Amino acid sequence: MPPLSRIVPLPTRALLRGVPFLLAAACGPSDPPKKDVRVATPSPALGDTAQAVAARVKDAAMPESLAPRRPAIDSSVRVDSAGATGPSDSTRRPAADSGRWKPRPPVLRGRAAPDSIAIASLDRDSLRVTGWPVKQAPSLPGAVVPGARIIAYYGNPLSTRMGILGEIAPEQMMARLEKEAAEWQRADPSTKVIPALHIVGVVAQGSAGRDGKWRARMNDSLLARVQRWADSKGWLYFIDVQVGLSTLREELPRLRPWLEKPNVHLGIDPEFSMKDGSAPGKKIGTFNAADVNYAVRFLSEIVREKKIPPKVLIVHRFTRGMVTGTSDIALDPAVQVVMQMDGWGRPALKIATWRNFIQPEPVQFTGFKIFYKNDAKSGQPILRPGEVLRLWPRPVYIQYQ
Repeated sequence: MPPLSRIVPLPTRALLRGVPFLLAAACGPSDPPKKDVRVATPSPALGDTAQAVAARVKDAAMPESLAPRRPAIDSSVRVDSAGATGPSDSTRRPAADSGRWKPRPPVLRGRAAPDSIAIASLDRDSLRVTGWPVKQAPSLPGAVVPGARIIAYYGNPLSTRMGILGEIAPEQMMARLEKEAAEWQRADPSTKVIPALHIVGVVAQGSAGRDGKWRARMNDSLLARVQRWADSKGWLYFIDVQVGLSTLREELPRLRPWLEKPNVHLGIDPEFSMKDGSAPGKKIGTFNAADVNYAVRFLSEIVREKKIPPKVLIVHRFTRGMVTGTSDIALDPAVQVVMQMDGWGRPALKIATWRNFIQPEPVQFTGFKIFYKNDAKSGQPILRPGEVLRLWPRPVYIQYQ
């Protein structure tokens, strides 16, 4: 494979940009929004036809997405390419309430009233939301969560627009992550903070490529470069997979040598898993429980064969359809499954997305993504650590893009 130089862009999709704020969705019970919810028309991507835009409006119907996502990739970079929902089952009944973080940090001064109200309303969630914490077997020795909280920077060094990991120089990026991690440690001194770098190692593409899989595999030299950055600081390292028209069964075995390293963990992104053969970026993709269970078994086998600590598996989610059959996801003490709320928008929208797609379907642990730029597009400040710690259940993995 020739040296990597650029990543092929996906069309920009700003799904649901400008969705009107709903106080009931942001502050009320965790039920899905009612029929009076309105949906903003998605911004057309470059080259979209009227029919394509209409199809995307149909795909965007609430409550499938309350907060939009970022374009996957930088348009200036390119690389050569080679639900069921319902109540938790009987095995996932809530354990005893582990209590709330006290004292509650104040809401950031100067926020708009809807966002301030939404953040303050989170304090009631632990009293009314059932199913958390998830009942599970004791963690194996060396497990990262829930004893620690991971603070990760996400992106790809070949792109300045995929996330903070590739947006600025490595030294500057790592110094900024250290400051961010220190702020999280101050916000919750009782939980150890561990920084991490999270690279998109298999990137969904805007063209089919030579093998027709609509994804590009980053080469070993790039993966090794970012791991050296993480190793130099004693941090964790995550490799994220966007399968396109490929599958986890095709992509994960190639990454096994990396995942056999004790500090390397995995992320899988259903947004770009196009089971219906669509091009990535035109609509939101999906994984089912069988896909997640395959990843869990794959990681568990590595842990047991190599006698290393448990792996963390990050599963991105910002719509119900992105991950179906969550009650059928099989837990394994060798793998810690984190369902990450992955939508962007103002605080009230992110909280509504959390309440609609993370809280109602307990799996194991939770994560939360913060976008430095997209979350601030409304003119409101991004959520600060003390505000995010009001979420119930409290996230154990925080990702910045």
